[in-house]
Amino acid sequence: MRLERSRALFAAVALTALALTGCTSIDQKGVDSQQLSGPGDNAGVLYDRLPQAIKDKGEIVFAGDSHPPYRTVGPDGKTVTGMDPDLQQALSGVLGIPIRTEITSGLPAMLSGMLSGRYDAFNGPVKATPERLTQFDGVQWLTSRTSYLIPLTGGISAQNTDQLCGTRSAGVVGSITEEQVRKLAAWCVDRGERPVEFVGLADTNSTLLAVQSGRADSAALTQSGAIDTAATQPNTWRAVAQTEEQGALADQLVLLSPKANQLAPVFYEAFTLLFDGGQYAELVKKWQLEDIAVPAPVLNPTPAD
Repeated sequence: MRLERSRALFAAVALTALALTGCTSIDQKGVDSQQLSGPGDNAGVLYDRLPQAIKDKGEIVFAGDSHPPYRTVGPDGKTVTGMDPDLQQALSGVLGIPIRTEITSGLPAMLSGMLSGRYDAFNGPVKATPERLTQFDGVQWLTSRTSYLIPLTGGISAQNTDQLCGTRSAGVVGSITEEQVRKLAAWCVDRGERPVEFVGLADTNSTLLAVQSGRADSAALTQSGAIDTAATQPNTWRAVAQTEEQGALADQLVLLSPKANQLAPVFYEAFTLLFDGGQYAELVKKWQLEDIAVPAPVLNPTPAD
């Protein structure tokens, strides 16, 4: 009886997920035909592991902002497309429950909203830190590599991140990229060169405008964001990626959920099934994230220095 209930619930979930799935800015690059595998024999197998409060609510609610290619928010302010819907559909398939995103603005609002119970989870991109992991659990499923967008015309001639020393890089204040720019700056100083100067701004659009107006020489974005921007604005940007020697890949990107809602252990099991079943590999390939993928998910990773 329980198995039949789970299967019936999964059928409803699958229809909901298909309704929520759409094209994204990445579709302009011709990858919309790359469909991800369904859950197969794992359909709804983790439903009974969900906390009772989540079962009673009948859905899992993610917080999210506009952060292509993770999430692209439509003109209606509600429709969300991008990588997150793909991931959520995959998680929904093995959890046997619908997942949707509510749009909010700013990391503080998303974190406080999770602690108040308004949201159940947030997929970032957000890094694991000791402070965050005191109130939240995190499942690591990616690492972080910052890429720098440089104008193809009228900008600096840097062809790699070694040549960014002594230049100005615009990035979002408080973001992972701000920390990685500081690591690159420290690397420059260790080599006897001038550091990269960080120009802190409110959002990704502001960083791109700063470069185009000459206030900065490059825009620091997560690698996925840089790939998306360069593809959707062709013949405008070239991207250079920060190396491991310069501090890249030190940050663990996690899916966060409050410790109080006890969802993280089930998310971890769900990710494990996606890794083992090949859906994870399909997802990172579709979104061109192979070089920041991880070999296995990690529940509450030890934050890197």
